[in-house]
Amino acid sequence: MKEKSTEKPDTWNKLARWASAKSLWILHYCTGCGAIEMPAFMTSRYDSERFGIGPMATPRQADILLVTGYINNKTLKRLIKTYEQMSEPKYIIAHGSCPANGGIYWDSHATAKKLDLYLPVDLWVAGCMPRPEAIYDAVIQLMDDIKAGKTKGWKDYKEKFEWYKRNQRKVFGGDFI
Repeated sequence: MKEKSTEKPDTWNKLARWASAKSLWILHYCTGCGAIEMPAFMTSRYDSERFGIGPMATPRQADILLVTGYINNKTLKRLIKTYEQMSEPKYIIAHGSCPANGGIYWDSHATAKKLDLYLPVDLWVAGCMPRPEAIYDAVIQLMDDIKAGKTKGWKDYKEKFEWYKRNQRKVFGGDFI
């Protein structure tokens, strides 16, 4: 007797990734000057909805966490909690130089540099401040990566959870869960 496979065929996985990439809801976490580019990106000037991109008010309904601006230690804690509330699959786009290296606050003791030490960043948008077109390029690249099955940040977070938590505890102390 032939055993039935419980694994989904690759065709189903491709279809699920294609559908997921066609409707991405963004939760923008605006902590600084990067927020100034969001109205242009989300409103009629650039019309993000034509790509299936829509704004979301809660993390539980969002697919993408768009981090714009600097991240101080206080907001990093909230950013981590926000990311952990999101449903899987979930993605992070870091917008501007601040999430990468602290930006103009690079020498501040209260600024978290290198966001990818604390959360898995799927795409980086370079610049200070990147234009709305750069956000489009990043989202379209993310869509292509989702369709191709290349986005693994949320899986990486689960697999390397202790490593991420250890880095988070270095900032917040041992009592941070």
